[in-house]
Amino acid sequence: MTTKAALELVQLTKKFGSVTAVDAINLKIPAGSYCCLLGPSGCGKTSTLRMIAGHESATSGDIIVGPKNVTDLPPAERSTAMMFQSYALFPHLSVIDNVAFALKMKAVAKPERHAEAKRLLELVDMQAYAARLPGQLSGGQQQRVALARALITSPQILLLDEPLSALDPFLRLRMRSELKKLQRELGISFIHVTHGQDEAMALADIVVLMNGGRIEQQGSPREIFNHPHTEFTAKFIGGHNVISVGGDTFAVRNDRLMLKDPAGAIDGPSIAGTVSEVEYQGTYVLVAIAADSGADISVQLSESQFDAANYIVGERVVATWDPAQASPLKTRSSATLVSPEKAA
Repeated sequence: MTTKAALELVQLTKKFGSVTAVDAINLKIPAGSYCCLLGPSGCGKTSTLRMIAGHESATSGDIIVGPKNVTDLPPAERSTAMMFQSYALFPHLSVIDNVAFALKMKAVAKPERHAEAKRLLELVDMQAYAARLPGQLSGGQQQRVALARALITSPQILLLDEPLSALDPFLRLRMRSELKKLQRELGISFIHVTHGQDEAMALADIVVLMNGGRIEQQGSPREIFNHPHTEFTAKFIGGHNVISVGGDTFAVRNDRLMLKDPAGAIDGPSIAGTVSEVEYQGTYVLVAIAADSGADISVQLSESQFDAANYIVGERVVATWDPAQASPLKTRSSATLVSPEKAA
């Protein structure tokens, strides 16, 4: 029976020659969590995942799964399993033999390993394809087989390296919900690497945003989105304006800004500018403002709000906001990180 375990990274560092890919990060992920390591290419998220899996050695620091320090253990002894971005299925083996392969390597008899593989294929709704070869499956079907194969060793933590990147947009959305459902059913921790903000927000209990080999901010998706701590977080997560007024820098969500006529009374903080673009987005209208200060600002309006004013390119406007809706931004070195315990 699969059990679950917490994961802790202590001053975990990975260097490739003179390049530091992961810079002494500390992270605690409670057992049974869905954690997304999020960030741009080269931020260190995949190197972190590979060190947890044992496919990269740590330069220094510790990896602790449950009560056990696994830093120097081989992958098979870490109570983790990894699902690779390419799925890495054996093309000459049937689906059921792909899933059962790890048990075959452990000398488990064929009836027993096929019985367990069949149970996992049923879990991912692929039992009808047990006799097929991987080349006879769609991308989404191959992903399900790869999931079943990763789960057959009963890992305490499942590691997923950008598992949705190879899928088309429609299938990506469908598989996203299936991953979350599967994690809830199994009750074990999923640690999922992605560069997609929407993916992380939809799936994660804990989002760990990485930048330059370090953790920029961590917390629940709502906390990360509503209260970014740094300019990098606000810009990478999206949906925010980074505004400087009076020497202070802060983030304000696009949908929390209001547009007013410059000739009217203006209460509270404001920035004057000119409408530079109007984009209809279906459920809302995005109005881009070229501020007199040189900043670019975007304001998200409902259709009814836009229709009431009908802003056009070239029109002068003033953007205003409630100061209580602004998140002060700190420099990275002084940013306070949110603990995963608070995010859970």
